[in-house]
Parts: sequence; structure tokens; C-alpha cells
Amino acid sequence: MKTNGIITKVSGPLVIASGMESANMFDMVRVSRYGLIGEIIEIHGGLASVQVYEETSGIAPGEEVVPQGMPLSAELGPGLIGSIYDGIQRPLDAIKQKAGSRLERGVSVPALDRKKRWKFTALAENGAEYSGGDIIGTVSETDAVEHRIMVPPGVKGRLRGLSDGEYTVEEVIGTIDGSDGKVTELRLMQRWPVRVQRPYRRKLPPDVPLATGQRVIDTMFPIAKGGVAAVPGPFGSGKTVVQHQLAKWADADIVVYIGCGERGNEMTDVLNEFPEIRDPKTGRTLMERTVLIANTSDMPVAAREASIYTGITIAEYFRDMGYSVALMADSTSRWAEALREMSGRLEEMPGEEGYPAYLGSRLAGFYERAGRVIALGSDGREGALSVIGAVSPPGGDISEPVSQATLRIVKVFWGLDSSLAYKRHFPAINWLTSYSLYLDTIEDWLSKHAAPDWTELRGEMMKLLQEEAELDEIVRLVGMDALSSRDRVKLEAARSVREDYLHQNAFHEIDTYTSFHKQYLMMRLILSFYRLSLEAVDKGGDIEHIVKLPVREAVGRMKYVDESRADAEFESIYAEMEREIRAEEGAAADSGEELF
Repeated sequence: MKTNGIITKVSGPLVIASGMESANMFDMVRVSRYGLIGEIIEIHGGLASVQVYEETSGIAPGEEVVPQGMPLSAELGPGLIGSIYDGIQRPLDAIKQKAGSRLERGVSVPALDRKKRWKFTALAENGAEYSGGDIIGTVSETDAVEHRIMVPPGVKGRLRGLSDGEYTVEEVIGTIDGSDGKVTELRLMQRWPVRVQRPYRRKLPPDVPLATGQRVIDTMFPIAKGGVAAVPGPFGSGKTVVQHQLAKWADADIVVYIGCGERGNEMTDVLNEFPEIRDPKTGRTLMERTVLIANTSDMPVAAREASIYTGITIAEYFRDMGYSVALMADSTSRWAEALREMSGRLEEMPGEEGYPAYLGSRLAGFYERAGRVIALGSDGREGALSVIGAVSPPGGDISEPVSQATLRIVKVFWGLDSSLAYKRHFPAINWLTSYSLYLDTIEDWLSKHAAPDWTELRGEMMKLLQEEAELDEIVRLVGMDALSSRDRVKLEAARSVREDYLHQNAFHEIDTYTSFHKQYLMMRLILSFYRLSLEAVDKGGDIEHIVKLPVREAVGRMKYVDESRADAEFESIYAEMEREIRAEEGAAADSGEELF
């Protein structure tokens, strides 16, 4: 029998309660007369430490703490898509209708609408044997998303009483009769503890790239489907814009966007932009395949942790349906700050810079929930959950603990550079410090589906950028005149890689997204100009004339060419390039003959 506890101490978001012998770790509780939502994070005998996810001012010792008899859980079912939640999965629209425009404490609103009726189409046969993960029917949640109703994990038996119809998320749509005599009622909605990873049949290797349409990512530092990436960078370097671009264009069926402790105006931009953006896959609004969790910096600090776990639980749920899901966490640094504050109030031994000693394991526990998997169920369907976490190191110093702990876990590092941002080079991903450890695993896929020589072209472009950095040192010391003509050609080719390829305008209707095929054509153009120019200077061509050839501008404008015209434009530019450079070679040969 659950007994109510009594508050003995209040310290910010931490509440200590006595008389909690019957409670369990990570159980959800209601705190004080306001009914604030909290979670037990430590128990010593009958004394429980409760992390409260709402403002605790005004509550006092002697008030009650009421155990709810279950862990903090996410409600999973039709109605998630297009919703905007706070950190503890309360729908902000429903809160506004109930409590007005101010987010009041203790407001209790279910995550899923209890009155709305959903048209359910049964796909399973009554009397047949089903187990956890099997799809028993569908609900058309939006025009873009078919919500697949699954048997909850851990349930097995014969299906009874399932039929088509219109149901609320709480109504029973059928039952599973287990061999042990236990009857499990099935509903459109299921609950899942947010701190527990949802099970799957097996994990697949990360050998398929997640296409994003961002050239610096897809070509230079790709992420695999089911992979994890970190985007660290100082204020103003474009972390949020990178995540917005990935949310809009990544090859994912569902997007879960978590604003974890970010400024309110950034989340407002997301809330205003996403309903207006046309989804390139469906032509409809992007919100029809998006779940937003808005947990801004002026909301209680402790709720940042809940928002991270709630978001990834929702993402795992859609992964289990067989969808490819992209989760954006902006930013994990704010979550780490919440861990630091709670650790300090619990009087734990601090680690580096005051962060708790378990910071690395908490981050790892979050990121390892990503992956490309064969989901539970008899149909062997494949789902993927890719996680992109922004990190906001103070002053852009990635030697601080959160960045370092993240880098030890993730396989892709997109290092944002403030100096590139100041030059208006976006995405401001530094090509000399960033890396991807998925290059080897996705190489076969790129060779088969993008181009046989994709890896060679990418390596040649990367080599040009590295050599440019070395030549820049010489130019700064002794000037451009000290360089040979071949080195001048290298610098020009590297500049073309930077300005014509890596620089991408997120607000241009064509340049905002580039397919693998068009990226390949652009790479070939830039590197063909480099190779032909080298041949020309070796035959006496004037480097000053070559860099000013009219075709240079055509190469740079290739990124603004529509995908449907890319092949024809490539052939045209390549032919013009050969003609102009060969003419320059001929002019050099003629001037050489005149000398004799």
C-alpha cells in the first residue's frame, strides 16, 4: 500500500520527503497542495529526494508528497504528431485553453486528447497468436503519417475482440489472452517509462547514410542512419540553423525536436517556422510529421532532464513502427547544467568544473538509444533513430567537460567555427577540425548508389583544403609571389571548394538542398577545373588568365541550378571549361613559338 510522504526540506527544485518507504526509485509523485509533478531520484530508508519539474517557490515543510505508483512515463499513441509539449509532455495548447496564456503550476493535462475519436483499421485476425511489437491495425494520424498500433512489448497471446471502428485513446480495442490466463486490454495508447530504453529484436550496422542535402555534411562528414552526431559551437555560430536544416531536409519520416533550455525566441522561431514550411516529401506542412518539445531557459531547470528522456522515448516509439526518425536535441549542455545543479543540491562529490562524476554515463545512456534496428514483431520491419545533439560550450571552448564527454561517445563531430560565421560562411562547419567515423561503413553504399568514385573525389577535395591551410601559412609569411603556378592553382581550387561547394545558402529555394547526384556533378566540375588548370600551367598557360576565365563563374553558379537541369548544365559547363582552358594552352604555345 502506497503511503503519502511529508516534506522535510525544500531546496530549489529538490524536495526531501520522509515516510516514503513504499515508494520506488524514479516513481512519479505529486508534491504539495499545488500537485507539482516530481520524480524520486534518490532513496535512503524512508527519506526520498524528489526532483520537482515545476517551480517550487511557496511550498513548505509539512506538506504532502503523494506517490503515483508508476515511473515517469510518456503517453504514446495517436495525437503525438503536430503536438507541442513542455518538458513533462503536457500539451501547451491544452494548457492554454485550461489555464490561460501563463503556464501555471500543477496544471494537470493529459498528453493525448481523451475525447478525440480516431478511425481505427484492424489488420490482425482474431484468434491468431500475437506478441509484443506486432502491428494489429492503423490510424491515419496525418496525411503524412500512418500511425501503426502495436502490441505492447512483453505481451503475448491470442487476439480477441478486435474490430474496425472509431475509438478514443482510452477505449479498449481488443484483448490479448495469454497462455497463463492473464488478459491484457489493448488500447490505441500505451505508456512507457521514459528512462527505460524500448526493446528491439537486433541492431543493424550503420552502413546507410542519412541524406541531409547539406553538402558539407553529406560529402565531407556524413552521418549514418541510426547514427549520433554532435554540433558544438559558440554563440552565433549557427547550431540552431544547422539543426533546423536537418529537421527540414534529412531523409527521415518523423522529426522530434527538443528545445532543451534554449532561449524562448529560438523556440518561437521553430514554432512559427515549422507550420509554414512545405515538406519536400509530401508538399504539406512540416508539422504533419514533427513532434516539438519546448522547454525554454525560463522554465524550471529540472524539467530539462525530463524533456530529453521524453523526446527520445517518443522517437523510439515511431522507430518501432518501422519509421526513420531524426531527433534534434538543442542543447545537451543545458541538460548537463541541470544535472550539475541537482548534483550540487544533493551534496554529491563534484567532478570537473562542478559537473557530477556520472555526467559521461548519463550522456552515453542517452546517445546509445539511437540506432538502426530490426523492431519487435513478426514482420522483421526496419526502423532507425538518428540523434543530433547540439552542445553549447561557454566561449566556444570545447575542452570543457560536456563537449569532451560527448566527443567520447558520438561518431560525428561537426565543429562550428565562429571565424567562419563572422565571414558569413554557413554552415560554419570547420573542415579541418570536424570528422566522421562513419565514412568507412557507408563507403559501399555511396559507391553503389551515389557514384563509384565518390570516395576518391571526396578525398581529393579534402586534400586540397588541407594543402590550402599549409600554403596559407607561406602566403602570410612571404606573400603570394613566392608560390609556384601549381600552388596558385591549388589555392584557387581550394577557394572554389570552400565558396562554391561548402558554402550553402539555407534561405535560397534551390541551394538549401542538394541531392547526392548533384553534389557529385559539382565535385566533378570543381576538380575537373583543377586538373585541367594544372595541365595548362604545366604547358605554359598564364595562371592570371586561367583564374579569370568566364567559366569560373558558371562553376560557382552550378549550386543554383535546379536538380532537373543539373545533368544538362554540367555537360554545358564542362564543354565550355575544356574549350576555354585548351584555348589558354594554345595561346601559351603560340606565344612560345613567337619567341623563337
